[in-house]
Amino acid sequence: MKEIALLFLILLTHFFAQAQDSIPILNGSFEGEKSGTHSTMPQAWMGCKMGTTPDILPGAWGVLTPPSHGQSYIGLITRDDGSNEAIGQRLLQPMKASTCYSFNMDLAHSTTYSGYNLPVRVRVWASTKGCQYEQLLWESDLINNPNWKTFEVKFYTKKAHRFLLIEAFYAPGVYIKYRGNVLIDNITQIVQCDGA
Repeated sequence: MKEIALLFLILLTHFFAQAQDSIPILNGSFEGEKSGTHSTMPQAWMGCKMGTTPDILPGAWGVLTPPSHGQSYIGLITRDDGSNEAIGQRLLQPMKASTCYSFNMDLAHSTTYSGYNLPVRVRVWASTKGCQYEQLLWESDLINNPNWKTFEVKFYTKKAHRFLLIEAFYAPGVYIKYRGNVLIDNITQIVQCDGA
């Protein structure tokens, strides 16, 4: 009996030690809403830009790309009026200041997104309060791959950030705003790493 209790204690200690080195992302595969629902905020996420109306895909606006994980994913767009979409999440525990972190996410582009068909890039931000853009953590190249590709987002924090924000943004060096899209799925938990 003592051996079982000791084993349980060791496993529990290991679990909590691992948990302290990682921060979960809630609903990183954007499940819970009916796929094909446009202009719907996924569970555990909030809109972080005026006019953010993300789409739960596939099935809306002509986008039929299968999910990379689970039953659904999200689509974010940029518009020709200069507005773009961004979503955010309050983390269950803050990231530590001056620490290296990483997570993965799957990104793709659709050429059939109801006229919002040009490729864009993704920018990832962190903040200490809500949807504020305090630290740019990472930005992708232009996402023009029609099939899912996994990207590692690796960064070094300046502060103990509590919020993670993800935004669709225009191509670098382009001054004319345009209609574009990015598909996002399978965001993994945030884990500590050795260096950025």
